[in-house]
Amino acid sequence: MSTYLDHNASAPLLPYAREAIVSALALAGNPSSVHGQGRVLRKLIDDARDDVATLAGAEAKQVVFTGSATEALTQAIVGGVRTFGINRIVVCATDHAAALKAAEVSGASVRVLGVDEDGLIDLDALARIIETANLAGEKLLVAFSWVNNETGVIQPRERIEAMVGPTPHFLVIDAVQAFGKLALDFAASAADMMAISAHKIGGPSGVGALLVKGHCDSVRLIPGGGQEQGRRGGTEPAALIGGFGAACRANADAFNLDRTRALMVDFEARLTDMAPDAAIFGQGAERIGTVCNFAVPGIRNTVAMMALDLAGVAVSSGSACSSGKVGRSHVLSAMGIEANLSECGLRVSLGWNSQREDIDAFFAAFEPVLNRHRRSGAAA
Repeated sequence: MSTYLDHNASAPLLPYAREAIVSALALAGNPSSVHGQGRVLRKLIDDARDDVATLAGAEAKQVVFTGSATEALTQAIVGGVRTFGINRIVVCATDHAAALKAAEVSGASVRVLGVDEDGLIDLDALARIIETANLAGEKLLVAFSWVNNETGVIQPRERIEAMVGPTPHFLVIDAVQAFGKLALDFAASAADMMAISAHKIGGPSGVGALLVKGHCDSVRLIPGGGQEQGRRGGTEPAALIGGFGAACRANADAFNLDRTRALMVDFEARLTDMAPDAAIFGQGAERIGTVCNFAVPGIRNTVAMMALDLAGVAVSSGSACSSGKVGRSHVLSAMGIEANLSECGLRVSLGWNSQREDIDAFFAAFEPVLNRHRRSGAAA
């Protein structure tokens, strides 16, 4: 039996979501059609929009379905530049590649905020950038990841919102790893737009959403045939959207953050007991408690991942969105972690169906890797 410890890459599909998808796939028609079958699909999408909005603390009209969180971030950042005449984009060095790449191709100049050794944004630098932009009459778009996908470090969202909210600048938040885990009230937040994803909470891959405030309703990147109230063209994938809604409905029963955090506390305690020299990245900052990014000096992640995979244990070295590459993480590099240590980085992430037996399976597979490394070091 395999052990899955890579929930930050993609959570296993919830049974409720699978049932909703299969049920929707049996329905023929186009949600934009006015006949009866089209109306059934339209209602399915509208109901799912309500479910997503409820979990996000948003109004249903603020939910725009997209093909992924990457698309949502691209629509927010590139579309925001085109719509509002943004002069400069401010991103964080540890942001997901989806945001960094969108900023890169947006046409606006980009300022990358540094982070400290625990991965926290330099708020003083952000304050200076905002002050300079205010004096120059420039318009900024500030984008950041609320919870880092590799380290689980939680950025001070409320402090950043308080800095950007009262200004004429725009705030985009990548809430992918926070959605369904941390309390979210989008309607009351100072964020102008937020990106979320279905497959991180046990929904299907291939669908995400952009949460938008009313003044950002004109941010449109894919015009198409006017779907999603004209905000995102293309025939909606009703089955995937239905699965997204079902995952949101089931979230409270399926996912228990306190239980998952307790498992991770146990994991980190056992890790440091087995490997006292292990470095846990971001340990000095507040973390979400569902992910541990660590390194044992001298054990390259390529070697460890291969051994773990052969033992039926699935982990990663960081983001799964870097074309399957294994090696040095841009997140750890931004945190100032030396190359020889960051190349040993492994990410273990837990989710809705994680059990203590999964932790046991990891250490049963990892201990031989550690022992071989120690023997080789002793022989040298």
